[in-house]
Amino acid sequence: MHITHHGAKTGVTGSCHQLTTESGKLLIDCGLFQGEEARSLDIEFDVHDIDALILTHAHIDHIGRLPWLLAAGFNSPIYCTLATAKLIPMMLDDALRLQLGLKRKDRQRILKLIDSLTVPVHYGVWRSVNHKSDLVADIRFQPAGHILGSAFVEVKLPSKEVIVFSGDLGPNNTPLLPDPMPPERADVLVIESTYGDGVHESIEHRAQRLKALIDRSLLDGGVILIPAFSVGRTQELLFDIEAIITTQLDDLEKREWSKIPVILDSPMAAKVTDQYREFKTLWSEEAKTRLEADRHPLAFEQCITIDSHSDHQALVNRLKQTGEPAIVVAASGMCNGGRILNYLKALLPDARTDVILAGYQARGTLGRKLQRGEKQVEIDNQPIDVSAHIHTMSGYSAHADKNELLQFIEGIPAKPKEIRIVHGDAEAQEALAKEIKQRGLAERVVMAKDRD
Repeated sequence: MHITHHGAKTGVTGSCHQLTTESGKLLIDCGLFQGEEARSLDIEFDVHDIDALILTHAHIDHIGRLPWLLAAGFNSPIYCTLATAKLIPMMLDDALRLQLGLKRKDRQRILKLIDSLTVPVHYGVWRSVNHKSDLVADIRFQPAGHILGSAFVEVKLPSKEVIVFSGDLGPNNTPLLPDPMPPERADVLVIESTYGDGVHESIEHRAQRLKALIDRSLLDGGVILIPAFSVGRTQELLFDIEAIITTQLDDLEKREWSKIPVILDSPMAAKVTDQYREFKTLWSEEAKTRLEADRHPLAFEQCITIDSHSDHQALVNRLKQTGEPAIVVAASGMCNGGRILNYLKALLPDARTDVILAGYQARGTLGRKLQRGEKQVEIDNQPIDVSAHIHTMSGYSAHADKNELLQFIEGIPAKPKEIRIVHGDAEAQEALAKEIKQRGLAERVVMAKDRD
């Protein structure tokens, strides 16, 4: 058995791992490289003898190179959860339009081929993957708590050895999705390390901090910009804003907050939010309880969706000219594309503007530059002065932090023989590896950054 890391070796994008055994070959994820890690989209390894692709979730850094995988000759089954199968066409259609400018007919041709290969699998159900008539492995998806449909995958070989690929693990105690539970067994564990060197602020207090930031912004006037990933972060933010409006405001605050439009300016996020509502059975108990109380945490009255580009541009111009208060949630989460760029270009020079960075900002992205406090950034080849207030809220991360990753590992009944650390900057991989070794959680620890 041999594992090759084709991506997510020295950073958090481009996830792609190949499992080679005597029985066959499996590919786990095939994601896009972003930020400083951006590179050619072409597939640099042979795909013709790969027996199946297993997708852990629908974020573009895990599925973004799928069209190029097909172009390279891949024609085997694609396994994923039911919700992921619904999200993949939306995410890839958007990516192909933005990256390549493909016309709808060409995009649909690619998506139709992907759909013909896709095999949706329920959580907790073993599924056999075969090479001709011989068994390569049995696979099983388990909830990862990262985004809708996300999973870690258990791969049981004919030898009965079990390899677990974590995908991206979500944090504990989020109100919208259930916590990830450790696997029953993992002889080899391939685990992400996005926040392997950090601890998030409390999930329980994040809504309070969000409320405090909005209250402060109301005093100054101006716009609150929240760059957010269309899948996961946007829905968590809407969920908390609905809770604040419904349960945390006194009468005076309600009058003030009622004047603030909550603007979802991302057609993709709106479509994904519809899918979250469709898959309510995958929600946490807290979220289901809100529905039973006739509350609609992802579709409340104050939330306004912007669809057309002309409406979007008109709103940007209006907010720039008037400085009236508004909460704007728009993609992309790392500020490296999407409608958020037009808002940032127009409103970063305004000291009344607040920008809340609610997710991981990869190296080389505009979001990372803002997070570092740069006073001038470049957008569309134009220098833009930064007078806005920049805030970072790690409580909205869709990734487990160091303590939660360690808790996940410690929850495996028998110590893994080997843990492989992927999907993290060098510092994060090293910090997590050090903790795993100090606690004696594995017989052997390997960091992807040190592998060829």
